[in-house]
Amino acid sequence: MRTKSHKKNKINVVTLGCSKNIYDSEVLMGQLKANEIDVEHESESEDNNIVVINTCGFIDNAKEESVNTILDYVQKKQEGSIEKVFVTGCLSERYKPDLEKEIPDVDQYFGTTDLPKLLKALGADYKHELIGERLTTTPKHYAYLKIAEGCDRPCSFCAIPLMRGKHVSKSIEDLVIESEKLAKNGVKELILIAQDLTYYGLDIYKKRRLADLLLALKDVVGIEWIRLHYAFPTGFPQDVLDVIRDEEKVCNYIDIPLQHISDPILKAMKRGTTFAKTNALLNDFRTKVPNMAIRTSLIVGFPGETEADFEILKNWVRDIKFDRLGVFTYSHEENTTAHVLEDDVPVEVKKARAEEIMAIQQEVSMNLNSAKVGKEFKVLVDRKEGNFFIGRTEFDSPDVDNEVLIDATKHFVRQGDFVQVIVSEASDYDLYAEPIA
Repeated sequence: MRTKSHKKNKINVVTLGCSKNIYDSEVLMGQLKANEIDVEHESESEDNNIVVINTCGFIDNAKEESVNTILDYVQKKQEGSIEKVFVTGCLSERYKPDLEKEIPDVDQYFGTTDLPKLLKALGADYKHELIGERLTTTPKHYAYLKIAEGCDRPCSFCAIPLMRGKHVSKSIEDLVIESEKLAKNGVKELILIAQDLTYYGLDIYKKRRLADLLLALKDVVGIEWIRLHYAFPTGFPQDVLDVIRDEEKVCNYIDIPLQHISDPILKAMKRGTTFAKTNALLNDFRTKVPNMAIRTSLIVGFPGETEADFEILKNWVRDIKFDRLGVFTYSHEENTTAHVLEDDVPVEVKKARAEEIMAIQQEVSMNLNSAKVGKEFKVLVDRKEGNFFIGRTEFDSPDVDNEVLIDATKHFVRQGDFVQVIVSEASDYDLYAEPIA
């Protein structure tokens, strides 16, 4: 067993879950750095004596991963290789009493709004003046920009409001300041995130102001791409489409989680929309911004989802031809309004339905990609992997969407640079391209 050291603390922050958790970890690390505390993100070195685990509590798989990660670090603490383990984030917010009982060897648990308390436990002071000061964990050229916290939507399947609270928008002024600081550090692409971008501004400005925010951010020197993630369909502000169409810096891309399309399921999910309204909105998207890439996510196996409901969903996915699409199997979450419903779709049926949807999307994606062969695109280079430089078009977000592969044995491009390419070959989810000299 390692003997405890009296050296200065070194903290390892481990992040699980979504981009919003990544952002929160970056803010935590920025505060620690401002307090002159040594901090790393997901460090592989063994010289960290304190670990902070930022957990996810969204669905069963995420909760299981979070619990297993906590147990792994508790074991390291028992073995003496680290001294303290702190847990924060969504799982801790939602299940703190249970976790304290079941895993008591964690030094302390904190919720999603407990940053000042967590910092105090780590020997740091919360510095209110640090607007936008973060220690980013993404590649230098792009960063997430969280424009709001929490959610006011009543979706019956979702536990996010239980963990993140009500919707709270950040001011346009503060977001511009944060973006300017990111740009000065080399960030070229801002990825706007929130549980619900559509609602932005209603709480503090008494009207939806996402379009105004985009217009303010596009004037930040150094920012070349602005991307929108997680826009709720109900109440979508149409003026945002004008900005996407007219402003070169705003990517022709939107992530709009639609979840389902069968009217009975949409009603049970409390989505506040219908088959007809959803299709009308998608038609608006494609009419006003014809070359916009639309990404969505779906849930299969919701309580009461019949074969007929699923057939409607499948046919719709075939018809709409989303540029990007992901599927989740329904997770029966305590304290959500859907939890009173019988979770009556068997696990194997849920998985089979998810696979069917993705098989349809694979064919759609192949056809859309094939149509890009011979065409020219602007690509942002993310990294080098093996014999390829890997980048993205404006129609693709990091980690979740298609990638563009450039043969590194024939060409050289730099990470973080924009390059013009011509597509030479397509596969289901990737494009192969040659730089244009």
